[in-house]
Amino acid sequence: MPEPELDQIRQLLKSGGLRVTTPRTTVLQALLAAAGPVTQEQIAQALGKKAPNKVTIYRTLEAFIEADLVHRAFLKDRTWYFEPAHRCSQEQCHPHFSCTRCGRTDCLTEMKMPMAPPVAGYIVQHQRVQLEGLCPRCKAPLHSSAVDIPKTG
Repeated sequence: MPEPELDQIRQLLKSGGLRVTTPRTTVLQALLAAAGPVTQEQIAQALGKKAPNKVTIYRTLEAFIEADLVHRAFLKDRTWYFEPAHRCSQEQCHPHFSCTRCGRTDCLTEMKMPMAPPVAGYIVQHQRVQLEGLCPRCKAPLHSSAVDIPKTG
């Protein structure tokens, strides 16, 4: 890993009040290199032989969440997907779109969602938005119930 990236990772760990260790450095490297949210298993696969064991990866992710370096982006098929917290705000993570045909999930960072209105008796601490449908590659002729999300920017 080039030195600037390693320096950035060390700084992020220190800013979260975490010690700089090899497992934390490698797991954070994999998260920062990922194009989108990833699972614990995908982190292990990306790291290959450098991967810590599954328990260490799990504990590392939990430490990152506690330090607000990483967020649980969404839950799919009983598996959490994680991404660096700097891609989200304190109250809300950007929406994610999962294709129901190919299974691909994309970050919709250009899409801004309003916060849900207050509900009597509840305190909303964080909002996640998970959209499902067909991605551009799998898109079939639209049905009347489908909504096409226009590209912005």
